[in-house]
Amino acid sequence: QVQFVESGGGLVQPGGSLRLSCVASGFTLHYYNIGWFRQAPGKEREGVSCASAKDGSTYYEDSVKGRFSISRDNVKNTVYLQMNSLKPEDTGVYYCVVHGDFGATAQAMCEMTLIDFWGQGTQVTVSS
Repeated sequence: QVQFVESGGGLVQPGGSLRLSCVASGFTLHYYNIGWFRQAPGKEREGVSCASAKDGSTYYEDSVKGRFSISRDNVKNTVYLQMNSLKPEDTGVYYCVVHGDFGATAQAMCEMTLIDFWGQGTQVTVSS
C-alpha cells in the first residue's frame, strides 16, 4: 500500500525557512520522479518543484527559483523541500507527489501535473 507521511510544515515569519519531509512507503522511491505541489487559498494546485529520477534534473516554478531546493534520500525513501526566504505568498498546503514514468521530464511532471500518488498535505503559513 502506497503511503506518504509528510512533516515540517508550520507557521514561520517572512524571511524564515522550513524544510518539508515526505517519507514514502509501499514502493521504492528510487525509480520515481518526485515533486512538491501547493495549493494557496482560493487558488488551484500548482507544481512548485519536481525532479527527474532518470537524470536528476530539476524544475522550479518561477516564484521559488533561488529560494527552494528539492532533494531525495533513496536510502530513507524520503523526499525533501528546503524553503528559504519565505514570503507570505508561499502560504498554502504543500503536497508530496510522485510520478512513475521514468522518461518524463521534471518540467513536464510539474507543468502538466503528471502525478500518480499524492501525499495528504502539510500546511505552510508565512505571516508576521
